[in-house]
Amino acid sequence: MAGGIKVTEPCPCGSTKPYGQCCGPCHGGTPAATPEALMRSRYSAYVLGLTDYLKTTWHPSTCPANLDLNESPAPKWMGLDIKKATATQVEFVARYKLNGRAHKLHELSDFVQEEGRWYYLAGTFPDATSQA
Repeated sequence: MAGGIKVTEPCPCGSTKPYGQCCGPCHGGTPAATPEALMRSRYSAYVLGLTDYLKTTWHPSTCPANLDLNESPAPKWMGLDIKKATATQVEFVARYKLNGRAHKLHELSDFVQEEGRWYYLAGTFPDATSQA
């Protein structure tokens, strides 16, 4: 049981699989097979508060020095929708509530594979408006 979830419970990433057959193995140390699998496992890690996993799967060149999932107020993650996945990029929308208000995070995440492991590199936000 990781982050208070049982292996038989539905996976937080929204797949139809139980946690123990979806993101659980990644959280236990098995490398994600694809960028989409890593994206799903990272979303689940946010839901479950698995800071160490997030830092381990974040490429060292872009990983923040401090990653605090216990900031207040903390978002309540509500769901993940994978829009598109390619060989090195995943487009997704993650829904969450903050202070009782609904929000969404729409991101194009870039991934890189090194020594057989996928890492989150960086993301861009297609819904963000440019500011002059």
